[in-house]
Amino acid sequence: MLTALVFAPSAIALFLLALPRRTPAKVIRGIWVATAAGLMAATVILWAGYDPDGGMQHETRARWIPSAGVGYHVGVDGLSLPMLALTCVLFLACAVYAWREDRRVREFAALFLFLETTCLGVFVSLDLILFFVFFDLSIVGMYFVIAGWGHRDRARAALMFFLYTFLGSLALLLGFIGLYLAASPHTFDIVDLTAANPLAGRAGYAGLVLLAIGIGLAVKTPTVPFHTWLPLAHTEAPAAGSAILAGVLLKMGTYGFLRIAMPILPDAWRQYATVVVVLGVVCILYGALVALAQSDFKRMIAYTSVNHMGYIILAIGAAAATADTSRQAQSLAVTGAVTQMVSHGLLTGALFLLAGALYERGRTYDMDAYSGIAAKAPVFTGMTAIAAFASLGLPGFSGFIAEFQIFTGSLGPRPLATSLSVLGILLTAGLFLRALQKIFLGPLRLPDAPGTPRPFSDLRAHENTAVVPLLALAVVVGIVPRFLLDVIEPASIAVLELLAR
Repeated sequence: MLTALVFAPSAIALFLLALPRRTPAKVIRGIWVATAAGLMAATVILWAGYDPDGGMQHETRARWIPSAGVGYHVGVDGLSLPMLALTCVLFLACAVYAWREDRRVREFAALFLFLETTCLGVFVSLDLILFFVFFDLSIVGMYFVIAGWGHRDRARAALMFFLYTFLGSLALLLGFIGLYLAASPHTFDIVDLTAANPLAGRAGYAGLVLLAIGIGLAVKTPTVPFHTWLPLAHTEAPAAGSAILAGVLLKMGTYGFLRIAMPILPDAWRQYATVVVVLGVVCILYGALVALAQSDFKRMIAYTSVNHMGYIILAIGAAAATADTSRQAQSLAVTGAVTQMVSHGLLTGALFLLAGALYERGRTYDMDAYSGIAAKAPVFTGMTAIAAFASLGLPGFSGFIAEFQIFTGSLGPRPLATSLSVLGILLTAGLFLRALQKIFLGPLRLPDAPGTPRPFSDLRAHENTAVVPLLALAVVVGIVPRFLLDVIEPASIAVLELLAR
């Protein structure tokens, strides 16, 4: 079932490319939306049949390159299942949002379907080389999305994105080879490497391998100072591309820390946990402060991603530093990190789609060019306000559940770091309130750029259909989170048991 789920989007992408050139764009869009909806339904079925206490499930093993210790090994557990669901939700939202896309629709839809395969593949891979293949192919897919459908400076943004993330992936590959060479017998299988703990008692070697893997995943996450590709890529990417980049692709980095770095390198992770915590705090404060200084709405949202991913880094670092405290605190930190991954994907995905709606109407992301839009577009205003308040961790939304767990789990072992991180919430509140005041309140003012559409219309049906479910899910997780936490918590405990070896 997992194999079908992963490769079905690419099969449909090939089908779309094989259709006659005269095929109407509506048919292409309809097939794209139907495929995304079918994948979402399959994930719901997978979730309904998942046993939270059953460990890794739906595993498939097959020979691939046996002479090199590489196999096709996929499976799903409480860490990967929420990521699969998030991926399918966001890709469905983007397919609906792009309903009025009229530039090379066939290629656009096929590229997003291919990109969905790469994202799903990363989250089910249980072999390091299989993980690396999907990880690298996601870079290629996003490169073409930015270069082909981005804004004016798209070529430079796509090139910077590709070079940074590809260099990071090369560091990741070096780390994987280091693990392979250390294992006896040699293997790239994640489950086998986790059970063997091949670098136990080899502190120097383990530190170098963790450094290589950490750099590769930190570039993707991204953490400071490997974040500089992010603002330009987000600003120039189309709205749907930005939603997938922030909502799904960034999670590959933090997921990699939980799936690979922590359980396979437990000694090195504990040894360098303080470094991880410091990086998390730096990301939180730096991301919020730089976002506060932005006048470009989309760039501001991009920097808040650095801030929000910093909370995840803080949590997984603090979890390794809680050996002298309760296992409950450790579990809260790791569970909060995974919940934050889901929450950030939903909310930031919605914000980027709303930023795209703003650009479509005003042809600029400059907040100073707008004022008083609430009078013209009350639904757009309401949706943006909900997404903004949810992103700053207001109770009743998924962000509050995630950040509460992170802070509760991190405060005991890392009181100073956690206290500093709370300032990030205050800064985030300030920057979102400032953006809402500038764009939506005051006297009406719209951009004067040539070609700017008039009048400023409210959200259209396809935009509402894309954004409202994302915000509704954030509310559901914020009010009744047990359906999500019941899946994540057993997997979090399993990671901590491996970390404590």
